[in-house]
Amino acid sequence: MKEFIINENEAGQRFDKYLGKLLREAPKSFFYKMLRKKNITLNGAKATGNEKLTSGDHVKLFLSDETFEKFAGAQETVARAHQKLHIVYEDDNILLINKPVGMLSQPADDKEPSLVEYLTGYLLESGAVTESSLHTFRPSVCNRLDRNTSGLVAAGKSLAGLQELSTLFHDRNLHKFYRCLVKGVLKNEKYIKGYLHKDEKCNKVTIQENETPEALPIETRYHPLGDNGKVTLLEVELITGRTHQIRAHLASTGHPLIGDYKYGRPSLNEEYRRKYGLKSQLLHAYRLEIPRIEGRLSYLSGRQYIAPLPQLFQNILKEEHVEENK
Repeated sequence: MKEFIINENEAGQRFDKYLGKLLREAPKSFFYKMLRKKNITLNGAKATGNEKLTSGDHVKLFLSDETFEKFAGAQETVARAHQKLHIVYEDDNILLINKPVGMLSQPADDKEPSLVEYLTGYLLESGAVTESSLHTFRPSVCNRLDRNTSGLVAAGKSLAGLQELSTLFHDRNLHKFYRCLVKGVLKNEKYIKGYLHKDEKCNKVTIQENETPEALPIETRYHPLGDNGKVTLLEVELITGRTHQIRAHLASTGHPLIGDYKYGRPSLNEEYRRKYGLKSQLLHAYRLEIPRIEGRLSYLSGRQYIAPLPQLFQNILKEEHVEENK
């Protein structure tokens, strides 16, 4: 007999989904049969599999060791890595992390560690998850930033946190604000719209004014914070969240980001590289505002969180005498 106690990170999922992870090699017909015969029970009683698990629930499997090992299969090693993370906010359900430039948000094909692996390593070290719990729930990020974009990335620490936060991002219920430094002088707030077409082969997008079958609508609002007569510090609200949206949309208006080697001005980028060693776009996910929400994360209603600008970004603003308007 095997016994498992459901923890906070596993709560909120259907019982049959949990069993599918625990007995990953078993056909669904097997554990449904075991449920009918009471060889698998939930809190000592017969279950159907569609029950929602809660923290503290007891799961018992009246199976031989050989049967359990056969259907559990070889436990997959969950990738993890270790690096000190800048945690902006953390509770039992979510984390907000200030991702540095150069770090991937999610795993890529080249196996380079990403924020997901660093998150796993951090939660293992803090005791928030265990090696065994990782087999039935894996913490992950809910939004992604380009490798060379810094700032706030939200992650689910519990299953409920991951599910609800991911839904908020998907439904565009959160207000996301970025800071960037762009070529030229902008004095007025502006709301711009367009259509974005992505070339998958070269991972580059183009912006157009008119709708076409393969183009996606985009909406961006920006507010100038200050300038030095040559470049402007903008706060940008991302209304829609498409690939490279801020970078390409602003470039299409004649105001590319400083340091953006894909959509920017090569001569200007080279000037900033020589002066400051800048190798990537000055784009930072600065602020996250949470409206009134319901559900497990309702305690976050009305809050906002800020990730400080990277030191290099701050240094460039200071040296270029770009100050925020009072």
